[in-house]
Amino acid sequence: MSESRSEKPSNRSTKSFPFYQFQGTHRQIGQQHGEACRELVHKNLEMATERLRRKYNVSTREEVIEAALKYRSYVQKYAPQFDEEIQGLAEGAGISLGESYLLQVRAELNKIFQTNQTECTTFAVASEVTADGSPLIGQNADLPAFYGELSIVIESIPDQGPATMMLTPAGQISFIGINDAGVGAFGNFVTCDGWRVGFPRYFLTKLALTCSTVAEAVNLVDIVYRSSSRNLLMLDKQGGIADVETIPSKISLIEAKNGILAHSNHFVSPQLLDEERLTGIELENSRVRIARMEEMLDANRGKLNAEVMQDILRDRGSFPHCLCQIEGDEGMQAPGEKATDIITFASVIAEPAKGHLWIAIGPPDQYEYKKYSFSPRN
Repeated sequence: MSESRSEKPSNRSTKSFPFYQFQGTHRQIGQQHGEACRELVHKNLEMATERLRRKYNVSTREEVIEAALKYRSYVQKYAPQFDEEIQGLAEGAGISLGESYLLQVRAELNKIFQTNQTECTTFAVASEVTADGSPLIGQNADLPAFYGELSIVIESIPDQGPATMMLTPAGQISFIGINDAGVGAFGNFVTCDGWRVGFPRYFLTKLALTCSTVAEAVNLVDIVYRSSSRNLLMLDKQGGIADVETIPSKISLIEAKNGILAHSNHFVSPQLLDEERLTGIELENSRVRIARMEEMLDANRGKLNAEVMQDILRDRGSFPHCLCQIEGDEGMQAPGEKATDIITFASVIAEPAKGHLWIAIGPPDQYEYKKYSFSPRN
């Protein structure tokens, strides 16, 4: 991995997420992850279970672990290498297999215990609208603020298959990122009924990154028995670009409009509008963010590069429903007990064709981006 920073002077912090490189079999990669990040993995586990207890009145960790392990058979069926990595993670971190699975199915467990969240604004721009003809993809990742303390950047180099570079909470084997075959995969939370035990939603991005084209990834995502809803935005170096809204029973494909795609936390495809369960201020927030992203991408058509995208992802011009969400915004969106604890905890820009990521701790208006590139492979 190589890294660099902008020379542009700023009063923003240059603090960055911890970086790790793991390689070997999938089980060895999991073991290395668990060993290197043991303290953060345990912290993530404690904070995740405490949040379930505090906000959703879940009485015991055992109750949550029992629910988490129900997803394992679907992981073993569709991506047994992921199960190997989860086993290795448990071994390396010194936690149980059930605890390791708990970290992978956070969203499903939150849904079981009754919560909706608005998480993330994504974008993808095709080569014809960028400054140098290289397509870009990425997102502002919005989660509870403590994920800024727990997240890491991982370059995983398996013995077989593409290498990946991902931002993810420590102990979670899949979140958002790119592979060295030129594919980028990012995601948003979307809300529908009919969630079930199945293939976990966060694994859909990692599944996509086993592929070399967007078309291949769409087909793979379509055939798995999905547990829940998630929006996936994907791009490849051949020019493939697509947004895939998924619910457990079906998917719907959204194509770029004039080279631009953006998404937030509500369904956009006409085929899935009836599935929408986001309402009120949360739905308004999502609609404002996607409109703001589309507006800013279109206004910068032909000028878009990593630096311009950094400025866009720092935008707070649509307050209180901002692309860059800071502490306190949630109180303006839903005052009182209905307020969430969500901020933009990380911001990611990717150039998959060249194997580059730019990542900032969030909120990104307070931090500089750091550039990451894949290590050479023999």
